[in-house]
This record gives sequence, C-alpha cells and structure tokens, in this order.
Amino acid sequence: MDSSATASATFTTYVLKDGDSFLVADAAGDIEGGSDGYFHNDTRLLSRFRLRLGDSQPTLLSSSVSRDNVLFVAHLTNRPLPVLGDNAPGQGVIHLQRERFLRGERMFERLSLVNYGQAPVRLPLTLQFDADFRDMFEVRGSVRPRRGEQLVARVAQEGVQFGYRGLDDALRTSHLAFSRTPDAVDGLSATFDFALAPGVREELYLECGVDGADVPSSQRFRDAAVRARAAMRVRQRRSGLIHSGGPLFDAWMAKSRADLALLTSELETGPYPYAGIPWFSTPFGRDAVITALQTLWLDADIARGVLAFLAHHQAQEESAFLDSAPGKIMHETRKGEMATMRELPFGRYYGGVDTTPLFVALAGAYADRTGDLAFLDRLWPALRAATGWIERVCDANRDGFLDYSRASPTGLSNQGWKDSSDSVFHADGRFPQGPISLVEVQGYAFAAFHAMARLARRRNEVDDALHWHTRAERLREAVEERFWMAESGFYGIAVDGLGDLCRVRASNAGHLLYVGLPRASRAQQVCAQLLTPAFRNGWGLRTLAAGQARFNPMSYHNGSVWPHDTALCAMGMARYGERAGAVRLLRDLFEAAMHFDLRLPELFCGFPRVQGTTPVAYPVACQPQAWAAGCAFMLLQACLGLEVDGWRGEVRVESPQLPPGIDRIAVRRIAVGPARVDVVFQQHGERVNVHLEGRDANTVPLRFIG
Repeated sequence: MDSSATASATFTTYVLKDGDSFLVADAAGDIEGGSDGYFHNDTRLLSRFRLRLGDSQPTLLSSSVSRDNVLFVAHLTNRPLPVLGDNAPGQGVIHLQRERFLRGERMFERLSLVNYGQAPVRLPLTLQFDADFRDMFEVRGSVRPRRGEQLVARVAQEGVQFGYRGLDDALRTSHLAFSRTPDAVDGLSATFDFALAPGVREELYLECGVDGADVPSSQRFRDAAVRARAAMRVRQRRSGLIHSGGPLFDAWMAKSRADLALLTSELETGPYPYAGIPWFSTPFGRDAVITALQTLWLDADIARGVLAFLAHHQAQEESAFLDSAPGKIMHETRKGEMATMRELPFGRYYGGVDTTPLFVALAGAYADRTGDLAFLDRLWPALRAATGWIERVCDANRDGFLDYSRASPTGLSNQGWKDSSDSVFHADGRFPQGPISLVEVQGYAFAAFHAMARLARRRNEVDDALHWHTRAERLREAVEERFWMAESGFYGIAVDGLGDLCRVRASNAGHLLYVGLPRASRAQQVCAQLLTPAFRNGWGLRTLAAGQARFNPMSYHNGSVWPHDTALCAMGMARYGERAGAVRLLRDLFEAAMHFDLRLPELFCGFPRVQGTTPVAYPVACQPQAWAAGCAFMLLQACLGLEVDGWRGEVRVESPQLPPGIDRIAVRRIAVGPARVDVVFQQHGERVNVHLEGRDANTVPLRFIG
C-alpha cells in the first residue's frame, strides 16, 4: 500500500482500525474492491461503498486522517451534472464533507452537504454498496474450489442487511443503516434526494457493522467519536514522549507513536500490537515481540501484554498441519472461514522457528527493564516449556543449532523473518536442503538461554542458571566456528541439512550484533560491511548485499529495505560501539519517512539513493506496519544509548549521540519503577550532556558512561 508524498491522490489509500475491524478506502473515502474494504475478523463486510452526486463521482478537494488516527475526513465538490437539466447546480457549488471512524467493531460515517450557490437545488446522492464476505486470504489471491452461500440482501427503509452462510455453517452478516429513509433503495444502492437551500447544511448518518443497532443519528455519531478518541488517548499516553528542536523529527516520532496506538488492540491479556494493515491486521508472534523490544524502553506495558497473550496460546500438542509442538510459541492466528475450515493452517499456526526464542528473550528484557519478577514468576512455566522446545530441537541438530523444516506442505517453507520461498539459498543461487539453521535464529536462541540463566539466578535456581549459561556459550562457539566466512569477513546466512554453509551476505548477520553474540573483532567487520553501499543504499539497509545471487531490489526479501531490520542492525552496531553508524541509519530512515508522509511502510525497494529522487515504494507493502512504526524508537535508543535498569531502579546512558541537526532531545515520562522522569539530552560542542527532570528526578539515579 503506497501512501508516499509523491503518489497520486487517485492511488492513495487511507486506513482506520478498531479492535479486530479495519477499513481501507481510497482518498475520496470510496471502497472499490481489490484490497479495499471494511473487514472484521478476517472477513470483508463491505466490498464496495461508493458515493455519487447525480450520476457522477464528485471531485476530491482534499482528504486526511486526524493526527490521532481516529477520524478520516474528505472534502469533495460536484462536477457538472447535466442529467439534472436546467436545475443542476454549477460545478463546484456543492461542498460535501465525508467523516468516518471505527468504534466498537462498527463503522460510523457522516455526510454533510452545503449549497454555496445562489438558488436552491435538488440533488440526488447515491450510495453504491456490496458485501462479498471474502476471506482475507481470498482478497490476497487464494482461489477456493468452492464457497458458501451468498444470501439475498434484505432491504428495508432503515437500511440493508447482507448475509453469507459459510462452509463452516456460520452465518456472517453485514448491516448498513441510514439516518433517513432513502428515496430509492435496493440490494446494491440507495439514493437520497436532498433539497439544498443556499447556505443550509444537510446531513446523512450511516453505520455498518456485523449486527443491527439503533437508527444512526447525530447524537450516536458524536458519542461514539468521543469514546473512540478517548480510547486512543489512553493507548498513546502509556508510552514516553519524544520532544526535540526539530519539528519534522518530532512529527515522525508522533506519527510513529500514533500508528502503534492505532495497531494496538486491547485484549483480555493486555495491549497487543497487530502486525499491519491490510494483510496482517491480526496477532502475529514474531512481529509483536520485535515491536515490544523496539518500544520496551518507552512502554513496558506492550511487552507485558505480548508475553501474556503468547504464553496463553502456547502450543500443547504435536501437529504437523499446525507445525506445533509442546512449548512452541504461536506465529500467527486468524479468525476467517478458511482458517476455520482448515483450508490453510493459520487459524493458530506455529510455523515460525524464531518466535519461541524471541519470546524468551523478550521475557528476559522485560524483567531487566521493569524488575517485575512477580509477573515473570507467573510466566515461568511457559518460559520453561518454550526453552524446553528450543533445547529439544537443538539437541537433534548435529551442530546444536535451532533449525526448521516445515512439517506439512501447507505450511511456510522458510520460517525465519524472511519467510518467502526464495529467501534462503547458497552462493550460486541453489536452494538448500533442510532442515535449515538460520544465522540470526541462533542469535535469538543464544539470547533466550542467557535470559533464562539471568532469570533462574533471580529465582535462586543456581543449577539451571549454570546449565542455560553453558548452553548459550556453547552455541556462541558453534556459531563462530560454523557461520563465519573468513574470506568475506562476514557471517553466512544459514547452514543447510547437509551441514553446508550458505555463503551469502545478508542483513541477518546484523541481528547477531543485536544480541551480542559475535566476538568484538568480527563484530567490527560486520558493522563496517553493513555500512558499505552493498548494504546501505542511502535509505536504510538492504536485506541482501548487492552482487549476491538472487539480489533484486524489487523483491520481498532479497534486496529490499525493511525498516525494522535496519533498526535491529543499528541497535547491534551501537552495542559494539558503532554509535555513529546508528546515527547514519537513523538519518537514512528519517529522510525516507519524509517521502512516505512520515509513515514508514513494511518495506520499500532497495534501489540506491540518487540525488533528487525518492525511495521506491513496494506495491503491496503494509502501511502502517507495527515494527516499521516501532523502528523509529529503536533507532533513537541506539543513538542515545539509553536504558532503564529495573532491578537497580536507575537510568543508564552510554556515549549518546544526537541525530544530525538536533541539539536537544527530551524523552518525557519514562517509567522507572513507580517513578516518572524526563531524560534530557543537550549538545554542547562535541559532547552530549544528560540530566533528569520532573517531579521524581531526585529519586532516580542517573548513571552516565561517557
């Protein structure tokens, strides 16, 4: 989905989300099919929703979504309407304002018309609509051998009810209701004849949801809007705030924060960031864990909610179809008909090799950030089970690596974060034989073992702590021995089932830096190579170095730029003292964000940056995407060197650097135990000074490492 600043308004799309519902429409607010629609629980409730004045499409003046991501507004006017004869208003005389938001799994819309002409006019306004109840995977392109029964639309004066009885025998409905009786209505359209006196405002209210409700009205619209905005404020207020002297930089941070709030659903287990709109507006394991890691220093509540949800849905049984095994952590969950009918395994799918170690690593990071041992005590059985699965898989591998091979042909062939079918290969382009051990996954397992060792020590489980520490260090040695390519000064992407190294330079190696696995001398070589033009294209880091087999800057994983991947690599560089490199990568992605209306997409093409050009959009990228929004905060943390030690109740800052052109940054309302402080960074010559402000500043220690 492309919403770059350079894109034509015709192709710009706008998104809204609330809970398990989301809406994608064009700049005029119309739903035209394709990937557009109003969706609930992976099912499309509106597949067409067009507005016409007379017999023509109105002219778009402007459209936008409010800063808090709640309200979509489009301003439109009429084209010439010869069909109305001599009584037709002149072009550009009628102003039509379209306002829309989602609340309580329901779409609310207000249409306001004003006649700026000198004479009264009669104007027909027509809504064209349909509901195809397509499963999200059908919208993405899956072809089903058969579908359920599309029911005849039920038409009444107050609205239209669509229905579909699925192959799972579930009745799915979509109710479209109007605040006034149409002058003409059938199962596909409704027309309202407005008598517009000069300067008088006329309104029409609409609602759409899975069930009927009271008649739409001004009062219902206002009340629901107040609740929608209040709920969004609550989500945004959880995290710390970023303020600097740079208006555009602050706007990027604010937009990223608002997008995370938009994508975060309040589940019974706590807040959970859904992966992205339109294709992945559902709980994903890997995406949520990485988003939680990106934002942990600002908002520990997201990490807590992610850990609680994933622990609750931890696998308890073996299933080849679901790729599950006891202790494994969920990769993806879906609620649509195709998942229910097991036409695909994603109802609750466990085919991600990295989600389980990332879950354990997040638990360790959350404990270190908050000191919340009580929560970790409740989570301990799930952590033990997850670590047990990691150990069983490692024990079955000749090198002790955490590997994968899909258990069923319906599952994912590649199960790391680069999960497209062509993303893992040998230097000559051959695809490897499984099972496959990805380099970054070994880093995640290393981090998981160390996290368990730290937590076990906190629990006085000394023998277990020693066991997991030993496993981590043994894995470190094996990675250093088997993955390092001395001739390239880099780590290979994977070891295949025959024990052969895939000698390919990919960004995966940067994730090893993030977890701190490589020895310092090798880490410096990796940092240096990541900052060369082979990887760094001027807008971020490519997923694959230019010149490698299968390199294609327009591919999904083999040469594109993924913002979250760049942020993890930047954080890894900072860990090894390459903070200046992290600053350069933050600048790259900030400047890219300015060309995407400050909303970084899931990915974009990896063409080299040329003066006077913009980053090239990837045509079907999700936007917004949780870990693309979260990358802004991880990049900033990598530059500032700021961490909160929850065990000591202190703020620690090491060798901070500010982004180019920024002389002051205040990170406000950082939680340190029960206290809240502002951490203020100020540039003075070549040095960045740091101090704490706020009501609790005198109660929180600051440890500065220059």
